[in-house]
Amino acid sequence: MFPTLEPKLARYRELEKQLYDEATAADPLKAKAIAKERGALAKIIEPYIEYKRVCEAIAEAEKLASGGDAEMAALAEEELHTLRPKRDALQAKIEDQLLIDPAEDFSKLIIEIRAGEGGDEAALFAGNLYDMYTRYARNKGWRIEEISYSPGDAGGFKEVTFGVEGDDVYQFLRYESGGHRVQRVPATETQGRIHTSLATVAVLPEPDEAQVEIRPEDIEWERMRAGGAGGQHVNKTESAVRIWYKKGTPEELEVKCQDERSQSKNYERAMRILRTRIFERQQEKLHRERADLRKAQVGTGERGAKIRTYHYKENRVTDHRIGVTVYKLDAIMAGDLDLIIQPMRDYVKQQKLAAAQAG
Repeated sequence: MFPTLEPKLARYRELEKQLYDEATAADPLKAKAIAKERGALAKIIEPYIEYKRVCEAIAEAEKLASGGDAEMAALAEEELHTLRPKRDALQAKIEDQLLIDPAEDFSKLIIEIRAGEGGDEAALFAGNLYDMYTRYARNKGWRIEEISYSPGDAGGFKEVTFGVEGDDVYQFLRYESGGHRVQRVPATETQGRIHTSLATVAVLPEPDEAQVEIRPEDIEWERMRAGGAGGQHVNKTESAVRIWYKKGTPEELEVKCQDERSQSKNYERAMRILRTRIFERQQEKLHRERADLRKAQVGTGERGAKIRTYHYKENRVTDHRIGVTVYKLDAIMAGDLDLIIQPMRDYVKQQKLAAAQAG
């Protein structure tokens, strides 16, 4: 029933062999990468192996149940009452795991929210999105880490970056990348007119050092004084860090961190952001190479694509990619984001299951 899992099963067995190879043991970084890939595959392959075993047992029991031996047939029927529910449960588990590409099984990610068109109102909306995501993360029991921010002149954020860590975090938030449009009456509007503003969200899976290697010779960095509010610390301490990455890119990547008092912590955070952006570029290149296999823009992560509209007067949120509208904007902004995330996950699951069953 799941022909596309056979290549994954072959890969799983190949990784098992590599893991116990002497050459792998001599290379800790390689061993870590292999163990991680094998562990990610195990989540779907081990249930698949058990599913195949149960299916074989069902086929054998069905033969006995239809045979001429009444006693054996009765025993086989009794066994089928146990095996069939077990098969169905394994099938459901495999279907859920099909949503997850083992190469994208991240438990840590970085989210960047930027105000777009709309001036102060866009910055306020960026702040609303930040509140929405952090409430949602706390409801899920995920850990939130503040990384950097630039406040808006009237509140909210011109830009805010934060980390989220927890089980299945990427699987729930991966489709949030893109343009988020808000339609509402701003606080500064005296005639009650609805304005439209935009903020962009980028969900960046945070790779480890085995997935993205950054050598010292690939970067340049400098220390400097932090800017903005911060009192005497800002004026007297060169704790801010700016890093440039130039390897293999027509446009250099630049990252700046200044929110920690410690230069080493700012450097560490800047390197984490840099690693996620390098990984994002690698993934974008891979997506372009596979563009002929993609029939829609669902979840591509393209920041310019408008994915969702939040209409305050009508208390509705619309996901334009799958044509779903939910009239519970107040609950969604309060952190009940599954109301709009789950329909997208269900849609992607249906697409993947259809592809898996087609072979």
